Amino acid sequence: MNPNHDLQTPLRGVRVVEFEGIGPGPVAGRILAAMGADVTVIARPVPSPVQQMGGADYPLRAGKKVVGLDLKKADDLARALDLVAGADALIEGSRPGVMERLGLGPEACRARNPKLVYGRMTGWGQQGPLAQSAGHDLNYVALTGLLSLAARPGQAPIVPPTVVGDAAGALGLAFGIVCGVLDARSSGIGRVVDAAIVDVVAMLGTLVHWLHASDALGGGRPSPFHDSPQYDTYACADGGYITIGALEPQFYALLLDKLGMTDVDPREQGDTDKWPTLKARFASLFRTRTRDEWSLLLEGTDVCFAPVLSIDEAALHPHNVARGLFPRTASGAIDTQVAPRFTAL
Repeated sequence: MNPNHDLQTPLRGVRVVEFEGIGPGPVAGRILAAMGADVTVIARPVPSPVQQMGGADYPLRAGKKVVGLDLKKADDLARALDLVAGADALIEGSRPGVMERLGLGPEACRARNPKLVYGRMTGWGQQGPLAQSAGHDLNYVALTGLLSLAARPGQAPIVPPTVVGDAAGALGLAFGIVCGVLDARSSGIGRVVDAAIVDVVAMLGTLVHWLHASDALGGGRPSPFHDSPQYDTYACADGGYITIGALEPQFYALLLDKLGMTDVDPREQGDTDKWPTLKARFASLFRTRTRDEWSLLLEGTDVCFAPVLSIDEAALHPHNVARGLFPRTASGAIDTQVAPRFTAL
């Protein structure tokens, strides 16, 4: 193997032009940049609302070149088209039709660069009754039906902000761009990548839809994900929380052993009639110790355990530190690493 070969930059030589927006488009650009792509951001004259909300460090520009252009000016528009002419891929996250009105739609760009992969990041997609409507992460996840499965009976569903929809959309767009560039390099023909968040989230819900179809989730009978004692979040004596996910029989048996619940038969794990009483017993037991005390007993074992950590705590957890998962910016703010990572064969 060439000792100078950098495994962490498999996209070196790939040139991307990103028309800066908010949410998943810049995230996709950051993913590609971290993988070695040469990403040039065409920034708007005015900072986006997201940039204004955050601090001085704007992580979604990390590893990118930034060029400020006013696309309503003829000279700046011409410069943008020159950048597109030399690119392998383009990222834009405007509502359908906006780029066309600016003179930067797929047809105009293809005329300058037939091999271009034109990545379009939207919430609802390029077509459909909602295509021109505004939306955010929570809305897109709701429309796929998956948000409804995040709630226990009688409670409001909730998902982490900008994670399930936006991040999934960003990964979908990045994957689509890499696929398109790979094909264009052999065929000489570019294409449009329609990366709608609703499409990507629905696709990633394949396993959930299968479980729902079998009545194991969101149906009429008790669900192992919402109603069982072995898969839940539990409060501790200090107000902290822990998570248990002992779905498999061998993990459940180990959990009972660790908790000293020798009177509970692990072979009755699937007896849904006993779940309410047993779940209440679990809840009562977990309230007898602090979160960190439970971590000392259960973390690193096969009971499928993790404490619920704050962002600051997560950055200091030994496993995350060992993997370099949360590096610090120059100002000391917590950042994240782009995944996946690569090793030699």
